[in-house]
Amino acid sequence: MRQLRPNNHTAPERTTAPIPAAQWAVYRRVIAEAHRRGIRFALGGGLAVSVYTGHWRESKDLDIYVLPADRDAMIGIPRRIGMADYYDRVPYDRSWIYRSWTGDVIVDVMWAMANHRAPVDDIWLSSGARVKVNGEHLRVLPVEEMIWDKLYVLQRDRCDWPEVLKLIYAAGPTLDWEHLLDRVGDDLPLLAAALSIFRWLCPGRAHCFPEWLWRQVELPAPTPGAAPDAHRARVDLLDRRAWFAVPEAALC
Repeated sequence: MRQLRPNNHTAPERTTAPIPAAQWAVYRRVIAEAHRRGIRFALGGGLAVSVYTGHWRESKDLDIYVLPADRDAMIGIPRRIGMADYYDRVPYDRSWIYRSWTGDVIVDVMWAMANHRAPVDDIWLSSGARVKVNGEHLRVLPVEEMIWDKLYVLQRDRCDWPEVLKLIYAAGPTLDWEHLLDRVGDDLPLLAAALSIFRWLCPGRAHCFPEWLWRQVELPAPTPGAAPDAHRARVDLLDRRAWFAVPEAALC
């Protein structure tokens, strides 16, 4: 398998995040215990998206990714600090995730994609950006793996494609596109579809991506010189609420 090149995307260092103190205290206990036990992990979910996009939002859960071999050890941590299995409240598929909760706080431990397309491997845990959040030095998932994973979340009651588009906007010019295409493999039409939407939303930004990429996904290369605000009216056609939190300019 092709290795992910060193991450060139500079994630903004964050010293504080909009997480209530009581909620962060639960996260900190889990994180500290994982470090103490030497369990390698990386964070995903809303926190990781916030790291790459710079747009921070409140979230009631923490997504922790581990190798399949470390699954049981990591699951034991929230149990030991008194968190209960969420399955007793709402049944879920335990074959790829363990959900724990206390009060309004949820900690998810994941070791594979929800669709079992692939397990978490070393690249997920070692190649993402580092960030300091509320005093903790943490590793988040590589943006390439996040996009790959979220491409498959296109369900009746949930769709992660808005986050796919935001991640492409934030990291597209420095993304390891060769690695992402290698990961996607025969599912290239999914990535091509997301890029087609992105190209329509932000033609100026899309023009910053490698020219060979558009040939690979069989899409016309974006037209150079697109107006920097051309995408805003198109974003509003999809949803006038602030879902696509990027600067007004769509150019490099």
